[in-house]
Amino acid sequence: MTWYEGLLLGFVQGATEFLPVSSSGHLVMGQALLGVQVPGAGLEVALHAATLLSVVIVYRSRLGALVAGTVRGDREQLAYAGLLVLASVPAAIAGLGFGDFLESLFDRPAVTAVALIVTGCVVWSAKRALVRRPAGGIGAPSALVMGLAQAVAIVPGISRSGSTVVAALWRGVSPSEAAAFSFLMSLPAVGGAALLRLPDAISSGGVAPPALLLSAAAACVTGVAAIRIFQAMLANRSFHVFAPYLWVVGALFLWFAIP
Repeated sequence: MTWYEGLLLGFVQGATEFLPVSSSGHLVMGQALLGVQVPGAGLEVALHAATLLSVVIVYRSRLGALVAGTVRGDREQLAYAGLLVLASVPAAIAGLGFGDFLESLFDRPAVTAVALIVTGCVVWSAKRALVRRPAGGIGAPSALVMGLAQAVAIVPGISRSGSTVVAALWRGVSPSEAAAFSFLMSLPAVGGAALLRLPDAISSGGVAPPALLLSAAAACVTGVAAIRIFQAMLANRSFHVFAPYLWVVGALFLWFAIP
């Protein structure tokens, strides 16, 4: 992978990581269309690690309060931290139990294309969920449902942010709290997977360290912008407008992926 291909893939990752369009799906499409051969999910996980820094930047105040409150033994912050751990369990089980199979899906473009179309249907359902004007907070059942959605989103083409937030909206969680919890719950789940895979991604011959670092920098910067856009579109209840894009892109990529 050349430096400019790494820059482009990093931009794609950052721009799509927090929008409900599936960063992993776009990464697979980008590699396929560019003809970049990067085996497995090493690059995808490494770029996810970079975009996690975007979450830390945007939610630094909330993260600081969570860490400080947990250290002090604050019951409210401890309970919230517990919900984040609970939400991370399904993805951890899926990754440990079906890791090889899930990783193999990244080399099957047709799977990604179909998953993008499915994501479009999920995102479109947010239009109806938001009509109900959800205003609740996160409880254990909602955290577990969001965790299950996050586990399903390991499949490339299924949007992690889209599926988890829509799941929360249908549970009656307020849009702002759904977004915040979705992004914060990505820290232990995606961060843990990235730490396990990042050494392999750096040491493998598929991605040179300079290209990998350039990709990560681009992903982090564009990730911050994507979070802001995501928050704004949830606030004005225009979240569902991403669905037609997903349907069109998914259908076109399916046509491309099938010989």
